[in-house]
Amino acid sequence: MADKNKSFVNLMKALPKLAIMEQTRGLLRSIVTQWGTKNALRIVSRTIKRMGMAAALKGLLNFRLEKFMPNLLISQWDVLGDREAIIAGDKRITFRHFKDRVFRLANGLQGLGLKPKDKFAELLHNGSEFFEAFFAGSFIGCPMPFLNWHMHGNELAEAINRGAPKLLIFDEEFTDEILAIKDKLTTIRHFVVVGSKAPEGMIRYEDLIARSLNHEPDIHFIIALNPYTGGTTGTPKNVNFFDSIGYAFSELSEAPQVSLGEYLRYMVLQFSFLYWYGGTTIKDPISQNMRCLLPGPLYHAGTISGWAPFLLLGGTAIPVRGFDPEEFLQIIEKERVNWVFVVPTMLQRILDLPPEVRKKYNLGSMHSLICAAAPATPELKQAINKYFREQGCKKNIFMEFYGSSETAVTSVLLPGDYEGNPQRYASVGKIRCAETKVFDKESFRWCAPGAEGSIMTRSLTTISLKYAGSPEKLDSTFENIEGRKWFDDGLQGYMDKDGFLYLTGRLKEMIITSGVNIFPLEIESTIIRHPKVLDVGVVRYPDKELGEVPAAVIQLRAGEESTPEEICSFCRKEGLMGMKIPRVVEFVKELPRHIDGKLIKRELEDKYWKGIEKRG
Repeated sequence: MADKNKSFVNLMKALPKLAIMEQTRGLLRSIVTQWGTKNALRIVSRTIKRMGMAAALKGLLNFRLEKFMPNLLISQWDVLGDREAIIAGDKRITFRHFKDRVFRLANGLQGLGLKPKDKFAELLHNGSEFFEAFFAGSFIGCPMPFLNWHMHGNELAEAINRGAPKLLIFDEEFTDEILAIKDKLTTIRHFVVVGSKAPEGMIRYEDLIARSLNHEPDIHFIIALNPYTGGTTGTPKNVNFFDSIGYAFSELSEAPQVSLGEYLRYMVLQFSFLYWYGGTTIKDPISQNMRCLLPGPLYHAGTISGWAPFLLLGGTAIPVRGFDPEEFLQIIEKERVNWVFVVPTMLQRILDLPPEVRKKYNLGSMHSLICAAAPATPELKQAINKYFREQGCKKNIFMEFYGSSETAVTSVLLPGDYEGNPQRYASVGKIRCAETKVFDKESFRWCAPGAEGSIMTRSLTTISLKYAGSPEKLDSTFENIEGRKWFDDGLQGYMDKDGFLYLTGRLKEMIITSGVNIFPLEIESTIIRHPKVLDVGVVRYPDKELGEVPAAVIQLRAGEESTPEEICSFCRKEGLMGMKIPRVVEFVKELPRHIDGKLIKRELEDKYWKGIEKRG
């Protein structure tokens, strides 16, 4: 890509194509709608005043926005001042108060020696501190690896070291965990504890805030997003978002190897989910903004879609420490929530509440119930729409996307999609936020509509993808097709003639029975329809004759009983045949799922394959 100083001509070439895109117009309208027209004018005016007209104009014309973004954020916080930024338990933090704490923390981190492009990691439950740390890191140019607090011991130490942070911010309850691995953390110089006390040699978070000044820090802006992959089939990888998403806004980010026009198109496509999910129509009658409930862990990449309105549009973020289905409904009613990111297991737990509990709450404020991270059955989607309409919603609110930590959002499913064609309940939406196609690796050709193949994606986040600490992992994740690199997420599926994507399975989980390829998702989607089944995972089981066969591990609903024969008979009645019928059926009290809804299949498989060499 050309140097930004020489990009004026390229920018002028790109703008006409961007201007005619529905996503561009929709995103701009979403910004104005959520800020409010008067506030939008004040925010832009303040941004220009802070930068100076000449500097602002020069930056825009030469595509040098590293000064624009931090000044825009500061101006937004100043103008929105008394609007609630974060509601976390008993704390209600305005944008004015939030700005004060972010600046104090940023100055505190710089005082501890953090310099631009140094990393600092977080191991935090959902709360205001996560967002304070994220924005503080963004202002001083320090990416923030998002650590999964379900990891322990050597796995946690390995994940931390892979990100190579110089500082770690963690919740007090993780103190014993961190002390146990402290000597293994090779890059960390400072430990900051969120809580009432900190061990000797560590710093209490609130003390760092209190002793630091609230003036603007020495700004070297970067987008601090630095999540990990899920790690359901292997060790989590640290994913670089701060180059891909942040290139337009930071002199510290590396340029992607695409043209400026292509980069800008990918950026508009990616953030257009804010428009698709209701950015131009959502308006709380009191606060006049999006009010975003965050029941899933903030460390999870998918949850970013849940707090993007807070990041960019002046939305109110409502993080909750853990998911409780009734509390979830209470908060929607009390705080007039209209935007939420969920995973399918959360929705199932809501529907499993006693009828007298489900019917207690008015949920009419909800507009966008956005689901991802794990497969949701058509029956679940329909049931949750029916429930929310019964509780006050005037329209269907279930929405969905397909994406991964590497690709971010690619497809988008909207109510209008399946209302016009109920078969689309089985899809994960239309490709609206990236380029995604289906590829036949055997013939090395793109698949025709309806033909199954490998899901390939080019998106804002894949064009600069890097894995910190494990660059070798990139070798098997890209396919060079017709001179362009496409990210291969290991998923199989097909696309219909209208661009709607249907997933059929993951290659890493594929069961090969006597040479026949079986995808667990098909079997799981069948078994979950059994009225006694609450959750199911299908994994590989060793077989001397056939190599491996499907094993179904099932969690029944409370008070229910079943047998392997009943489950297998149900599978046959539902259309499964031959080798797709599970050879092993085991009932367990609870399946091992991450809080983000993803099933940890390696935990299920490992006990079956102990002492036996397993494929893959």
